[in-house]
Amino acid sequence: MSIERPLILDKVIQVLETMTQDWDMDYAGTINEDVKLVEDLTFASIDIIQLVVALEEAFQRRDLPVDKLLLKDGRYVDEIKVSSIVDFLKAHL
Repeated sequence: MSIERPLILDKVIQVLETMTQDWDMDYAGTINEDVKLVEDLTFASIDIIQLVVALEEAFQRRDLPVDKLLLKDGRYVDEIKVSSIVDFLKAHL
């Protein structure tokens, strides 16, 4: 049984809000599907790794093929949107 997309989105947003609650960043909007991790939330590469771990814990899955989210054509992607994370999780949960 797959998880509905709105539930995945809610959980991803909760994880991101928890991660960034104490960060000093210029972004003052709410986290939604259009938010970009690097540009809007000032994520560094280590933050993306921590996010992957937090998502694995939140969804109780250690076998997610995160390379499909982080790599494109064998190269690391420069930016990840919340909607891309949700789509990835929807496809692999």
